[in-house]
Amino acid sequence: MRNPMNFHQVRRVDLSPDAVDAIVFWTKNPSAMIRRLDELRDYMYYFQFTITPYGADIEPNLPPDMVSVFRDISYKIGQDRIIWRYDPILLNAKYTADYHIRAFHDIAGRLHGYTQRVIISFIDINYKNVKNNFKMLGLIDTSEEARKKLACELSSIARNFGLSIYACAEKSDLQDCGIQRAACIDGVLLSKLLARDLSVKKDKNQRAECGCMPSVDIGMYNSCANGCLYCYANYNKSTIARNVAAHNPQSTMLIDS
Repeated sequence: MRNPMNFHQVRRVDLSPDAVDAIVFWTKNPSAMIRRLDELRDYMYYFQFTITPYGADIEPNLPPDMVSVFRDISYKIGQDRIIWRYDPILLNAKYTADYHIRAFHDIAGRLHGYTQRVIISFIDINYKNVKNNFKMLGLIDTSEEARKKLACELSSIARNFGLSIYACAEKSDLQDCGIQRAACIDGVLLSKLLARDLSVKKDKNQRAECGCMPSVDIGMYNSCANGCLYCYANYNKSTIARNVAAHNPQSTMLIDS
């Protein structure tokens, strides 16, 4: 795979089962993976599955209603190995705090019994794509107090549906709302799933607010065609089109062009 920050730097990632503790998948649409989960039988893995309440104005190419896909995967691998992400939370004239409260309640109810935890975070306006799409997103500048009030409302809903709730890399301390700091690559969870102590510390190369354990990030920027206006990893339409067209499942490279 190429270093997303340095095109000329290439590294090989060993994915043999004896070299991998676990795999964590981030996804908004893993539909194509369902029929191939058996190919991962030699690995421990879990999903971070994002389901948000936005329409085609924010997520133009994402298929509607991923809840059924979430349930199918949960049924196959267990609710402890699939985590619901409700992020990024963005606020504008359409997607208000009240809208998010209603939507979160609806999705939480539909996922009840299919997962044990939910991770939230608010949109980061410092990402390049967010800056480029700022006007299209119509973002409302909200205070820390307003964000915390909304987070507390979501926390109450989560608890009512038996969900543990976590915040991903939020600078605000939300623990008095019952929201824990997230470790998306969670050493405690993985130790439990693997039935052995990984004994690893926080990844020192991540943000101070991030609780993730060290990992190898396998991915490439500008390679997703979903077109979500808030995405930090996809910000150049022509590059996305070129990379998607260049994808070769038989290649030794993740994506090459």
